[in-house]
Amino acid sequence: MLLPAKAEVARQLRRYRAWERVMLASPGDRTVRATFEDSGYTLCVLMGKRCAREAAEAAERYLRSSVGSYLQEQNGRPQATAVVHRGPPVTAAVTVDRRSPAGR
Repeated sequence: MLLPAKAEVARQLRRYRAWERVMLASPGDRTVRATFEDSGYTLCVLMGKRCAREAAEAAERYLRSSVGSYLQEQNGRPQATAVVHRGPPVTAAVTVDRRSPAGR
């Protein structure tokens, strides 16, 4: 997965938040609203999200974390850790006949 440069994410997040404040100050201004929506769309594309609010949250998480932990969080999988086994392999005490009844 390709990730954007953190500097670009920070720049776009600042732009989105600035236009959000302007839009909240004058919600009736169509030019302001259009620019705010454009900045949200850019953030969505940059972060791979469908909603501007989700994209802003993802950008904040990405900027706070390392790339590895961000990817792990996005995949929803815990990080794999090496398992060290010491001693002989453990075998089951009971053997199971895995053949089907038709094969007997």
